[in-house]
Amino acid sequence: MNAPAIRRVAEFACEKRPASGSRGMVVTNHPLASAAGSQMLLAGGNAIDAAVAALFALTVAEPMMVGVLGGGLSHIRLADGSHRIIDNLSTAPGRAAPDMYDCLSDEIGKQRDTRDRENVVGAKAVAVPGALKGWCEALERFGSLPLADVLQPAIALAARGFTVTPYLSNCIGDNAADLARDPGLAAMLLPGGTPLKPGAKLVQGAYAESLRLIAQQGPGALYDGALGTALTGCMATHGGLIGQDDLAGYRTETREPIRGSYRGYEIVGPPPPSSSGVHIAQMLNILEGYEIGALGFGSPDAVHLLAEALKIAFADRAVATADPAFVKVPVEKLIDKRYAAERRALIEMNRARSWAAGLSGGESADTTHVTVADADGNVVSATQTINGLFGACVQIPGTGMIANNYMFNFDPHPGRALSIAPGKRVFTSMAPMMVLKGDRIRYALGLPGALRIFPSALQAIVNLIDHRMSLQEAVEAPRVWTEGGVLELEEAIPEAVARELASRGHRIVRSPRIAGGMNAISFDEDGTMAGAACWRADGTPVAISGGLARAGARFSI
Repeated sequence: MNAPAIRRVAEFACEKRPASGSRGMVVTNHPLASAAGSQMLLAGGNAIDAAVAALFALTVAEPMMVGVLGGGLSHIRLADGSHRIIDNLSTAPGRAAPDMYDCLSDEIGKQRDTRDRENVVGAKAVAVPGALKGWCEALERFGSLPLADVLQPAIALAARGFTVTPYLSNCIGDNAADLARDPGLAAMLLPGGTPLKPGAKLVQGAYAESLRLIAQQGPGALYDGALGTALTGCMATHGGLIGQDDLAGYRTETREPIRGSYRGYEIVGPPPPSSSGVHIAQMLNILEGYEIGALGFGSPDAVHLLAEALKIAFADRAVATADPAFVKVPVEKLIDKRYAAERRALIEMNRARSWAAGLSGGESADTTHVTVADADGNVVSATQTINGLFGACVQIPGTGMIANNYMFNFDPHPGRALSIAPGKRVFTSMAPMMVLKGDRIRYALGLPGALRIFPSALQAIVNLIDHRMSLQEAVEAPRVWTEGGVLELEEAIPEAVARELASRGHRIVRSPRIAGGMNAISFDEDGTMAGAACWRADGTPVAISGGLARAGARFSI
């Protein structure tokens, strides 16, 4: 266990407790998904089997967050120590155009606002899905169990139903107006016009049948089969852009991770079109020039430095980070410690600055994450989403599948790094991260939260390394966030700290929650794993210990 931090200005109490085991660990943002993953490990499967089973189960238990029509990133560390990033992010349809939306603003925080919210709700917001193909390919390449077996927990959950949690009920209520626009979603989630209440049973019979079809046919059920026909038919009827050619042409990408260093640790994360690996490495390089731990967790100086590092990263991100197939991303410069030193030298401790990019050249908060490890050394950190709450709020008739609204992640203004182009992969802040010490993995973590994802992952890493927090403390600790406008502070940051930051020129806004439910696994040298999930979601770690009988053991009376 880590030693406690020497000094904390922001005090907080953990609301959950970690789990500990030696034979496997599954941490997801819903207990039933954690159970599904654990079932695979107990059946002799590996971490990849467990992660995919958990993700399919989440499409049932967290239908507001993730689905087979979504996309995401999976960071896989195999038992041999090699890392692979499977990019199954959605792409813009071939019929998409840079000026397809009517933009309303260019103000920070409102750059993606469009007339009639066409990039948020409805068929025109739907991008080409990559989730199903990515999960099935990960299973085929690195798993050990058949797809049909891995799908069984999700099929059972959909067919038999499960109990609605307060978290899911709140999400339905918060999005009721948009859900009511779709007959299928309204019937399922708003019976009698009222959001499902906690304790109600949610059965998804049509979706169970779709999952059974996938179990029989694999991803071809969607990309070249009946589910795809249903999707493209729905798009054609309601003004969407996805055609059969888009589905047939979709490909995942396997990418090499970004690697950085911080105080003797190696930080490993996804490359562009994710901003996390590049900009977490960049920000850590900036922070490495300060004794962050000595400043104290939540102190005015520590928060100020976090805020300035975040603003620098967002300024560079806006002009330099996008789909590398369309934009040349200066990765080497962004993660270079000399470049970090140049930017660090401009930071003023007594004054908040406005930052421009040092280089030439909006996402939705509703996502989910799973972190899984097995006894053989395979580790998966996977972030997947349909983007906004319930995606585009479009359910494909007869299938139970909910469409993504990934088109929101593009900049609707033409001529920019993140502008729309046919076939372009959506940009993301997903941060399925791993931290190594020498050749051993120490931490794997991730969370939902759109633009707030990679800054929150950065803070967890700083909490673990600089503030010497336990894993549970690191994921639950109060967070801060800015992209250059207001500085958001969670409520546990003391008011005296907020006042001091305001005196330095930060525009302070209090937030009850920054980003979503983080989950993580830590790895001790003796083989023990700890799993932790935070209070911001229904996260649940499930640990496995024990094992089979000693070789040669017999039972006798």
